[in-house]
Amino acid sequence: MTAYDAIFWFFSLALLLCGVLVLISRDAVASGLYLVLSLFFLAGLYILLEAFFLALIQVLVYAGAIMVLFLFVVMLLDFREQRRWWHGNLLGWLGAPLAVAALCAALLPVLKRSGVLAAAPEQWFEGTLENVMTPVFTRYLLPVEITALILLAATIGVVVLGRKETKP
Repeated sequence: MTAYDAIFWFFSLALLLCGVLVLISRDAVASGLYLVLSLFFLAGLYILLEAFFLALIQVLVYAGAIMVLFLFVVMLLDFREQRRWWHGNLLGWLGAPLAVAALCAALLPVLKRSGVLAAAPEQWFEGTLENVMTPVFTRYLLPVEITALILLAATIGVVVLGRKETKP
């Protein structure tokens, strides 16, 4: 086993563990934090595939912006009762694996027939990070800045709305 294989297995198993912890965590905030951690491990897998742009976007957009807003919304909702979806949900325990198996059985012949599962030619992956990011920071800089301001305003709004009032 090479170092590359060991790192791959570490990121893969950690990603699976975090995914399971998202589902079985009793606290909604802890579940959200496990989801953020799983997004970081997924970015590590992207780095192993030499998809550096996808890893960067994974960390910045998903773990950075969307999950922070999601955690603020979870904190704003302030769940009092901790619910466990797996208690008394026999249909969910049986139906979910069956649905995944049926989806895989239906998609596999279609993917084989369309040639998606075949090896991709090397000329499809000629884009570099410079070619992708130059338009973002030149031509589309204003929309990126406006999006950042909207996310900042939403974050401040959630913090203000979620603030607990203290009685004197």
